[in-house]
Amino acid sequence: MTPDRRRAGRPAVLTTERIVAAAVEVLDDEGLEALTMRRLGTELGVAAMSLYRHFPNRDALLSGVVHRLFAEAVADHAPEPAWPEALTGFGVAYRRMLLAHPRAVPLLATHPVDVELGLELLTGLLSRFEAAGIGAQDAITAVQSVGVYVLGHALAQVGTGEAVDPAARAFYDQWFDSGLIAMVTGFEKQLV
Repeated sequence: MTPDRRRAGRPAVLTTERIVAAAVEVLDDEGLEALTMRRLGTELGVAAMSLYRHFPNRDALLSGVVHRLFAEAVADHAPEPAWPEALTGFGVAYRRMLLAHPRAVPLLATHPVDVELGLELLTGLLSRFEAAGIGAQDAITAVQSVGVYVLGHALAQVGTGEAVDPAARAFYDQWFDSGLIAMVTGFEKQLV
């Protein structure tokens, strides 16, 4: 039955995916402080208590949002054959997602991606390191370092409130590119 054809009074069908998608919308439109179970229930047309069947608390919901956004970043990135290019591409894709969801940047800075889920999502990228004979721990260190750099840079950019000014955007783009290249080049020298 489509939502328009539901009988009056019949509750909306909730799925974890639908709840997280609505949470991302509230976050994008109104910010992290506005993302409460009550506000999310209103957005979905359900009582806030019904959300607790899917998420035991707000922190669990926020973890779901972080996972979805990180998965979005990784989905936009097809790793290049060589790990340095793949690592650079990951940094660019992650930044693109963060700048598309600027109000989510503080959330990702304070709620890290679950390690197991992150490793699962990054399998393609990590396999490029493995193919080059680079150990798993070194690969994870390089990927995490780039991820933290990207996140910190995005936090600095969206925190200025100047993200829409073309001159400021060009400055941040140049700064980001220079830093990312330096970081990847440094790992190339270290891991060879």
